[in-house]
Amino acid sequence: MSKHRLPPTANVARDAGGGRLVLPAAERNKEAIATLVADLMDGATGGTALEIASGSGQHVVEHARRNPGVTWQPTDVDPARLTSIDAYAAEAGLANIRPAALLDATSSGWSGTHAGLDLVLLANLLHLISDDETATLIAEAARALAPGGHLFIYGPFMRGGELTSKGDRRFHADLTGADPAIGYKDDFDITDLIHRHGMELVRLVDMPANNLSFIARRTG
Repeated sequence: MSKHRLPPTANVARDAGGGRLVLPAAERNKEAIATLVADLMDGATGGTALEIASGSGQHVVEHARRNPGVTWQPTDVDPARLTSIDAYAAEAGLANIRPAALLDATSSGWSGTHAGLDLVLLANLLHLISDDETATLIAEAARALAPGGHLFIYGPFMRGGELTSKGDRRFHADLTGADPAIGYKDDFDITDLIHRHGMELVRLVDMPANNLSFIARRTG
């Protein structure tokens, strides 16, 4: 969850009872994201995946179910969402999900306590944070990865500096209207940050609803 002022269109969570929250966007996109992540992990046994801004917990349960050989560490900055994550994990009864941890991934230094990761995963966050916070997050994620580990980023992005749908133009305007520091990031800029911090872009995948997934690998 972002620390910035967000418009109503970016902050939609419904109480599902028992401490659980439902994010409609997470429900819509979890299948496509989980399929791509499971293909990337390819039946891995052992290793740890860190999910940044886990939100409600709807995603991490799906990842853990599809990748039972991987230990999943969900995180967020919002206590209510940490509660929701743990409630979903308890309901699912999956042993490979650790208790949700408080983590502000836009701050410097967190890689020091989350080192040697096989995967760092974040979905629908970069448009809710600033350019500087995005740069810090990607730099820290690169440091947290083990050699050969992957960074997976999903969300809405500009393509070559252009917003490519009416929905994207409307949502970007909502975001910047609420806080000029946030809004859609450009795919070229994200690729540059990936390369700058010792990773290579392995795949750039077009996703449903005009979203993108970046899959990067730490090279050394």
